[in-house]
Amino acid sequence: MKTFSAKPADIDKKWILIDAEGVVLGRLATIVAMRLRGKHKASFTPHMDMGDNVIVINAEKVQLTGNKRADKNYYWHTGHPGGIKSRTAGEILEGKYPERVITKAVQRMLPGGPLSKKQMTNLRVYAGAEHGQEAQQPEVLDVKAMNPKNTRSAK
Repeated sequence: MKTFSAKPADIDKKWILIDAEGVVLGRLATIVAMRLRGKHKASFTPHMDMGDNVIVINAEKVQLTGNKRADKNYYWHTGHPGGIKSRTAGEILEGKYPERVITKAVQRMLPGGPLSKKQMTNLRVYAGAEHGQEAQQPEVLDVKAMNPKNTRSAK
């Protein structure tokens, strides 16, 4: 029995559409990260970009459990002395770019390195319900129906 190693000609990429409305952020990010890497395929090869192209819509309607909306902080540094800054997850979701919360969650679930950066280019996140990839005819992946814990009703 030989170990299968995929070649570039063996890779079959699909387009997947995921609606993030009412879905818990961490559970959504794990599913998206798995799809981007290609671990859901039987022919998974760790050193190849085999994952699907993933489109996430309604990023502004993603849910966070507990008090994470108010307590979870995102930090960055300006490069100047004492230049550490932060925003809460709620501020980002209600701000100009709510899709960054999902992008960061998925990015942090992928291993670091050049391959992960390449795989992140296959992710497209939109704040609203409109997306520009209708021509690719993406398959809809219903994350809500996968597990009842994936959804959370808004308080």
